[in-house]
Amino acid sequence: MMKLLISLLVLLALAYAPRVRAEANEVRIVMPYGLGYLPVYVAVDRGLIQQRAAAAGLGEVKVTLTHMASGPASSDLILSGDADLAMGGFGPAFVLWDKTKGKIRIMTPLSGGPILLLSNDPHLRTIKDIGPNDRIAISALKVTAQALAMQMAAAKEYGWDQRFKFDSNLVPMSNPDGMAIVLSGQGAVRSQLAITPFADEMLESGKVHLVMNSEDYIEAGSSISALYVAAKFHEASPKLYAATAAAMEDAFAFIKSNPHEAAQIYVAHEPQKRDLAWIEAMVTNPKIMRYSSTPKGFQKGADFMFEAGTLKTKPASWKDLVWENMWGKDGS
Repeated sequence: MMKLLISLLVLLALAYAPRVRAEANEVRIVMPYGLGYLPVYVAVDRGLIQQRAAAAGLGEVKVTLTHMASGPASSDLILSGDADLAMGGFGPAFVLWDKTKGKIRIMTPLSGGPILLLSNDPHLRTIKDIGPNDRIAISALKVTAQALAMQMAAAKEYGWDQRFKFDSNLVPMSNPDGMAIVLSGQGAVRSQLAITPFADEMLESGKVHLVMNSEDYIEAGSSISALYVAAKFHEASPKLYAATAAAMEDAFAFIKSNPHEAAQIYVAHEPQKRDLAWIEAMVTNPKIMRYSSTPKGFQKGADFMFEAGTLKTKPASWKDLVWENMWGKDGS
């Protein structure tokens, strides 16, 4: 009788015990194109996420990578639950944080570097030459780092009330498509807000000239691109989240120690007309690309977006915008 009673008590305890949800066994990543996203390519190609997951006792983990045209396009997938990790500029990441009341935050910044406004129009030499009929290619409107750079430039040159002065000039298209149309010299779009390596290829073609450098308006050293994650993945799979975050730190270390191999990984994903040395030179030049997991310029960027009305909520600190693995960083 006593054994039967003990068995019943055990069964009842098991029935009413909180069920522990199993960790996910897949990491679904979506991203735009560009050298700024190199740390993710490295993490995926070298199996760093799987290695960290195995060390955490999680067993076999599948990692998938899908390309999107822009950061906001990636945002749509993470909002719908069709992706776990998404990438884009800091702007889309902050908008998601605001829209979801903190349920989407940044796991890590990825890179920084200049965004260049380039043009094949000989009459357009500074942003003050931009007229109402000038068309500028941009990866997405309103919230991308490119769009915010133009808003900051307009506010500085024309006054705060004119911060959206250039919004009507912007035409959304992917970075590769924008480069192609501007270099062709055909059509109404004659300028592009370009990121590396597209900007570098355009300048070296001799067909365009520099009109504006974003670093004249955005805080120097700012993190431009970021990797962001929804609370669903962060909370339901905390061990896999931690393994993925650690894998990203491994990727930054690998780029620093092995720039040649990192450049090879990038070219394997985004083939270039130029030789490998051309990409490697960008990877190792901090004036062109800066790979760092330390958030820089997040607070000022978010403050601008709040004051401009793009964000409804003002973060009390840059730490509000990121998950806890970033809180110990010397960020800003």
